[in-house]
Amino acid sequence: MTPKKLVILGAGESGIGSAILGQKKGFDVFVSDSGTIKNKYKSVLYENGIRWEEKQHTEAEILSADLVMKSPGIPEKVPLVQKLLEKGIPVISEIEFAGRYTRAKTICITGSNGKTTTTLLIYDMMKRAGLNVGVAGNMGKSFAWQVAEEEFDLYVIELSSFQLDGMYEFRADVAILLNITPDHLDRYDYKMQNYVNSKFRILQNQRPEDYFIYCADDENITSEIEDRDIHAQMIPFSIQNKLAFGAWIEDNELKVSINHNSFAMSIFDLALQGKHNMYNSMAAGLSGVVFRLRKEKIRQCLTDFQGVEHRLERFIRVHGIEFINDSKATNINSTWYALESMNTQVVWIVGGVDKGNDYSMLYDLVKAKVKAIVCLGKDNRKIIEAFSGMVKDVIDTDSMEEAVRNAYFLAGEGDTVLLSPACASFDLFQNYEERGQMFKQAVRNL
Repeated sequence: MTPKKLVILGAGESGIGSAILGQKKGFDVFVSDSGTIKNKYKSVLYENGIRWEEKQHTEAEILSADLVMKSPGIPEKVPLVQKLLEKGIPVISEIEFAGRYTRAKTICITGSNGKTTTTLLIYDMMKRAGLNVGVAGNMGKSFAWQVAEEEFDLYVIELSSFQLDGMYEFRADVAILLNITPDHLDRYDYKMQNYVNSKFRILQNQRPEDYFIYCADDENITSEIEDRDIHAQMIPFSIQNKLAFGAWIEDNELKVSINHNSFAMSIFDLALQGKHNMYNSMAAGLSGVVFRLRKEKIRQCLTDFQGVEHRLERFIRVHGIEFINDSKATNINSTWYALESMNTQVVWIVGGVDKGNDYSMLYDLVKAKVKAIVCLGKDNRKIIEAFSGMVKDVIDTDSMEEAVRNAYFLAGEGDTVLLSPACASFDLFQNYEERGQMFKQAVRNL
């Protein structure tokens, strides 16, 4: 019997992981990337005898697939993907593909902001509790690669809207929806409802024994819940209101209560400070209670978790000026949270590839907290236009070295230099990680 043909579009971490898993499961695997494949991934393909191509997509080869795993970075609208769909060839995400070959439990986290922090917080908590757990999604080793080579009982998975778009049969045992604010609207015909629908795919296939943990303070989430038939057990969390069930803040304590299982701790003991991190800690705490972890373990993790690189990372002090790396803030809402959590005057480094940003929601925070703005990008006109007249100094730069040097001269002792770009990174950098690393190197060079 001829093996089924699996074509993988995109040879990044998720693509190579899917190739390894596909080959293990008996598929005839072919990997195709329109760009250049990294040498470390080429080595894996060579070692496993997997066929591949780079800098092109051979249509005849791809259109003969039985199944296609598409990288989340490739839009569904591209002509090649449309041709596959017209031929009735299933096009799925890595998460969907890998999910077919594991019986492990899954905790899945999505939202416009806070996904990575919450995912790593929950992973840390489960690991400390002694569970056999893996972490996957947009970090570390791909889910498919782990399913191929590891034997975890539980996965904590960060899911972007792009990954959710390619999921059909996959089911989350615990689904967490942190927030929904405008992001990536260029991929969703600039329609907010399309983006909301994408985020709510995290609930598909859930059963009454599953859990849906969600932010009750997010109007986009709560209004959408009213229009949906949700099968899972719903657990809300809120900073704004006291709840009888779920997680909430009362008398400066974070309180969690689910089915007579409860615990509380002071919000001042949380390792991650700021309003946004309170939400992340609540979601993590609820996950711990759902999995019946000991209260001491939950409390311990929330008290001393180390945080995430490139997300409000307090990097270093130079001559009394604190430098904070928030390169992971690729949208307006992330930057809003960053500025909201600042307690000093700020020199703000902002810019990159604008995803249709509306900067007006930052005006009040900028007026209150920002003393100077350093724009970093190839085209900063929109940012300069938005904030000129609001802040005395708005500087235009197109390199990290120049941006950091200007920020350093504009800041005074006791001030903070905050890299929180509110934009994607790929005008000047490969990704937000490279942007964050170059920021830290430029600060070291001062």
